[in-house]
Amino acid sequence: MGIFSMLKNILFFIFTLLFTQTAMSNDCPKVLNTNLNNLTGEPVDFCDYRGKVILAVNTASFCGNTPQYEALEALYQKYSDKDFVVIGFPANNFGNQEPGSNEDIQSFCKLNYGVSFPMIEKTDVVGPNTNSVFKELQTMTGDAPQWNFHKYLISRDGERAFSFTASMDPMNAKLVKQLEELL
Repeated sequence: MGIFSMLKNILFFIFTLLFTQTAMSNDCPKVLNTNLNNLTGEPVDFCDYRGKVILAVNTASFCGNTPQYEALEALYQKYSDKDFVVIGFPANNFGNQEPGSNEDIQSFCKLNYGVSFPMIEKTDVVGPNTNSVFKELQTMTGDAPQWNFHKYLISRDGERAFSFTASMDPMNAKLVKQLEELL
Protein backbone atom coordinates (compact mmCIF):
# COMPACT_ATOMS: atom_id res chain seq x y z
CA MET A 1 0.00 0.00 0.00
CA GLY A 2 1.45 3.34 -1.06
CA ILE A 3 1.76 6.36 1.21
CA PHE A 4 -1.01 8.23 -0.65
CA SER A 5 -3.39 5.32 -0.33
CA MET A 6 -2.60 5.05 3.38
CA LEU A 7 -3.08 8.82 3.88
CA LYS A 8 -6.38 8.62 1.98
CA ASN A 9 -7.58 5.84 4.30
CA ILE A 10 -6.47 7.75 7.40
CA LEU A 11 -8.21 10.93 6.24
CA PHE A 12 -11.36 8.96 5.41
CA PHE A 13 -11.29 7.43 8.91
CA ILE A 14 -10.80 10.84 10.57
CA PHE A 15 -13.65 12.46 8.60
CA THR A 16 -15.93 9.50 9.33
CA LEU A 17 -15.11 9.73 13.03
CA LEU A 18 -15.68 13.50 13.11
CA PHE A 19 -18.97 13.21 11.21
CA THR A 20 -20.19 10.45 13.54
CA GLN A 21 -19.24 12.49 16.63
CA THR A 22 -21.03 15.56 15.25
CA ALA A 23 -24.13 13.58 14.33
CA MET A 24 -24.21 11.94 17.74
CA SER A 25 -23.76 15.26 19.55
CA ASN A 26 -26.69 16.72 17.59
CA ASP A 27 -29.07 14.02 18.83
CA CYS A 28 -31.57 15.77 21.01
CA PRO A 29 -34.04 13.82 23.15
CA LYS A 30 -37.64 14.27 22.02
CA VAL A 31 -38.62 15.99 25.27
CA LEU A 32 -35.96 18.68 24.68
CA ASN A 33 -36.25 18.96 20.91
CA THR A 34 -38.08 22.28 20.93
CA ASN A 35 -37.66 26.03 21.12
CA LEU A 36 -39.74 28.20 23.42
CA ASN A 37 -39.32 31.80 24.53
CA ASN A 38 -38.34 32.90 28.02
CA LEU A 39 -40.23 35.55 29.98
CA THR A 40 -38.38 38.36 28.18
CA GLY A 41 -39.27 36.91 24.77
CA GLU A 42 -35.81 35.54 23.98
CA PRO A 43 -35.75 32.12 22.29
CA VAL A 44 -34.61 29.14 24.35
CA ASP A 45 -33.28 26.05 22.57
CA PHE A 46 -34.12 23.23 24.96
CA CYS A 47 -31.47 21.01 23.34
CA ASP A 48 -28.99 23.25 25.18
CA TYR A 49 -30.17 21.53 28.38
CA ARG A 50 -28.90 18.13 27.20
CA GLY A 51 -26.68 16.59 29.84
CA LYS A 52 -28.44 18.38 32.70
CA VAL A 53 -30.95 17.00 35.15
CA ILE A 54 -34.06 19.17 34.78
CA LEU A 55 -36.96 19.88 37.11
CA ALA A 56 -39.79 21.26 34.94
CA VAL A 57 -42.55 22.90 36.99
CA ASN A 58 -45.80 24.54 35.94
CA THR A 59 -46.08 27.65 38.08
CA ALA A 60 -48.64 30.30 39.03
CA SER A 61 -48.35 33.54 40.98
CA PHE A 62 -51.65 33.41 42.88
CA CYS A 63 -51.91 29.83 44.10
CA GLY A 64 -51.71 28.24 47.53
CA ASN A 65 -48.60 26.46 46.22
CA THR A 66 -46.90 29.68 45.10
CA PRO A 67 -44.59 29.71 48.17
CA GLN A 68 -42.94 26.64 46.58
CA TYR A 69 -40.95 29.15 44.52
CA GLU A 70 -38.75 29.59 47.59
CA ALA A 71 -37.95 25.86 47.81
CA LEU A 72 -37.50 25.61 44.03
CA GLU A 73 -34.94 28.41 44.16
CA ALA A 74 -33.17 26.75 47.12
CA LEU A 75 -33.03 23.44 45.24
CA TYR A 76 -31.68 25.22 42.15
CA GLN A 77 -29.00 27.00 44.17
CA LYS A 78 -27.99 23.82 46.00
CA TYR A 79 -27.53 21.61 42.92
CA SER A 80 -26.96 23.96 39.95
CA ASP A 81 -23.20 23.38 40.12
CA LYS A 82 -23.90 19.67 39.47
CA ASP A 83 -25.59 20.34 36.12
CA PHE A 84 -29.10 20.65 37.52
CA VAL A 85 -31.63 23.25 36.42
CA VAL A 86 -35.15 24.17 37.46
CA ILE A 87 -37.29 25.52 34.62
CA GLY A 88 -40.55 27.29 35.43
CA PHE A 89 -43.49 27.12 33.02
CA PRO A 90 -46.03 29.76 34.12
CA ALA A 91 -49.53 28.64 33.18
CA ASN A 92 -53.04 29.94 33.70
CA ASN A 93 -54.67 26.50 33.25
CA PHE A 94 -55.81 25.99 36.84
CA GLY A 95 -58.12 28.44 38.58
CA ASN A 96 -56.92 31.43 36.52
CA GLN A 97 -54.10 31.82 39.05
CA GLU A 98 -51.57 33.19 36.54
CA PRO A 99 -53.52 36.06 34.94
CA GLY A 100 -50.62 38.50 34.45
CA SER A 101 -48.32 39.21 31.53
CA ASN A 102 -44.84 37.74 31.16
CA GLU A 103 -43.43 40.98 32.58
CA ASP A 104 -45.78 40.77 35.59
CA ILE A 105 -44.73 37.16 36.22
CA GLN A 106 -41.02 37.96 35.99
CA SER A 107 -41.34 40.90 38.35
CA PHE A 108 -43.46 38.94 40.85
CA CYS A 109 -41.04 35.99 40.94
CA LYS A 110 -37.94 38.15 41.30
CA LEU A 111 -39.33 40.56 43.91
CA ASN A 112 -41.17 38.05 46.09
CA TYR A 113 -39.01 34.92 45.81
CA GLY A 114 -35.68 35.95 44.28
CA VAL A 115 -36.19 33.49 41.44
CA SER A 116 -33.05 33.17 39.33
CA PHE A 117 -33.79 29.88 37.56
CA PRO A 118 -35.00 30.00 33.94
CA MET A 119 -38.67 30.77 33.35
CA ILE A 120 -40.46 30.15 30.06
CA GLU A 121 -43.10 32.53 28.74
CA LYS A 122 -46.66 31.93 29.89
CA THR A 123 -47.87 28.72 28.30
CA ASP A 124 -50.41 25.90 28.48
CA VAL A 125 -49.47 22.71 30.34
CA VAL A 126 -52.74 20.82 29.73
CA GLY A 127 -55.38 20.86 27.02
CA PRO A 128 -55.20 21.22 23.25
CA ASN A 129 -52.50 23.94 23.31
CA THR A 130 -50.12 22.16 25.70
CA ASN A 131 -46.51 23.13 25.01
CA SER A 132 -44.36 20.39 23.48
CA VAL A 133 -42.23 19.82 26.60
CA PHE A 134 -45.22 19.14 28.87
CA LYS A 135 -46.95 17.13 26.13
CA GLU A 136 -43.94 14.80 25.91
CA LEU A 137 -43.55 14.63 29.70
CA GLN A 138 -47.18 13.55 30.00
CA THR A 139 -46.54 10.84 27.41
CA MET A 140 -43.35 9.69 29.16
CA THR A 141 -44.88 9.51 32.65
CA GLY A 142 -48.55 8.87 31.92
CA ASP A 143 -49.26 11.69 34.33
CA ALA A 144 -50.67 15.14 33.50
CA PRO A 145 -50.66 18.09 35.89
CA GLN A 146 -53.81 18.33 37.98
CA TRP A 147 -52.88 21.68 39.53
CA ASN A 148 -50.21 24.39 39.65
CA PHE A 149 -46.67 23.35 40.67
CA HIS A 150 -46.75 19.83 39.24
CA LYS A 151 -43.13 18.73 38.86
CA TYR A 152 -41.33 16.55 36.33
CA LEU A 153 -37.76 15.45 36.96
CA ILE A 154 -35.95 14.64 33.70
CA SER A 155 -32.78 12.53 33.46
CA ARG A 156 -29.59 13.87 31.86
CA ASP A 157 -30.16 11.86 28.69
CA GLY A 158 -33.80 12.99 28.47
CA GLU A 159 -34.97 9.39 28.23
CA ARG A 160 -36.55 9.11 31.69
CA ALA A 161 -38.93 11.39 33.56
CA PHE A 162 -40.49 11.20 37.00
CA SER A 163 -43.71 12.93 38.01
CA PHE A 164 -44.37 14.61 41.37
CA THR A 165 -47.70 16.08 42.44
CA ALA A 166 -48.37 19.77 42.87
CA SER A 167 -48.72 19.43 46.64
CA MET A 168 -45.27 17.83 47.04
CA ASP A 169 -42.74 20.32 48.38
CA PRO A 170 -39.68 20.57 46.11
CA MET A 171 -37.46 19.69 49.11
CA ASN A 172 -39.47 16.52 49.86
CA ALA A 173 -37.11 13.62 50.64
CA LYS A 174 -38.55 11.45 47.83
CA LEU A 175 -37.99 14.11 45.18
CA VAL A 176 -34.53 15.02 46.47
CA LYS A 177 -33.51 11.34 46.61
CA GLN A 178 -34.57 10.83 42.99
CA LEU A 179 -32.73 14.02 41.99
CA GLU A 180 -29.53 12.93 43.72
CA GLU A 181 -29.72 9.51 42.03
CA LEU A 182 -29.93 11.22 38.64
CA LEU A 183 -27.01 13.51 39.40
